[in-house]
Amino acid sequence: MANAEREERPERPAESDGTAHLFRALGRQIKVLRERAGMSQRELGLATHCGEDLVSAVERGVRTPQPDFLERVDEILDAKGVLKAAIPDVLEAQKAARTRHPKWYRDYARLEAEAVQIYVYTNQSVPGLLQTEAYARALFTQWQPLLGEGTIDKRIADRLARQQIFAPWPSPTFHFILDESVLLRPIGGRDVHREQLQKLLHIGGLRTVQLQLMPLNRTEQPSLDGPFTLVTPKGRQQVAYLEIHTYPRLITDLEEVRVLSVRYGIIQSAALTPTESLAAIEKMLGEL
Repeated sequence: MANAEREERPERPAESDGTAHLFRALGRQIKVLRERAGMSQRELGLATHCGEDLVSAVERGVRTPQPDFLERVDEILDAKGVLKAAIPDVLEAQKAARTRHPKWYRDYARLEAEAVQIYVYTNQSVPGLLQTEAYARALFTQWQPLLGEGTIDKRIADRLARQQIFAPWPSPTFHFILDESVLLRPIGGRDVHREQLQKLLHIGGLRTVQLQLMPLNRTEQPSLDGPFTLVTPKGRQQVAYLEIHTYPRLITDLEEVRVLSVRYGIIQSAALTPTESLAAIEKMLGEL
């Protein structure tokens, strides 16, 4: 990513394929309709079974609204089909989003979008698929060397767009193992940390997701080397992805992938169960 930072002019979200205007226009329409209906972002989030942060991101044009979200909002806000009419354009925008990532990341992003199984282990920060907008902004804002505001906005928009992978049905099967140290690090401050823990509880409660914590009190930890991801694209062999100091490596060698898969299984067996993990996160949240 170091080379990717030397951009002549940082792009804003989706600027490179011209979809930014679509997202901003949809966001403004939703905001006007919501305010006309006398609803807050939180109330609309509850009505659509989404988070307040998602509604906020959509209204500001930094997150692509899912088609089912537009359908629900259209009915709830009595938009009379105006928002539903934009769904074909949104679907085209989602296809274009796969090419907005930095070149070095696109191969993995393509595999992730086609995945039927995604397993993630991290001992550094909350995985991108689980981050709130505020948490992601806190990470990118303190990045060294410092990023421009346009680049930060684009990175956040692309990261949040990836999270739409949870929405379709059937969705991929997800498994996340987070080292406990990740959740003890209050990136962005108390409010951001609280919101991030709440999101982990929400995502961890989905039927397609298993989330486990690796406690700090374990006397053995088989993967202190760093985070890694195992991805199984539909109809293809499992692959692995590593990224250290923004130097990426996509691993397709069967033996190397097998070693990481075995390591993941060992970590999983040493971690708290999903039920115990969610209870531990709830306890952390209650202590804030």
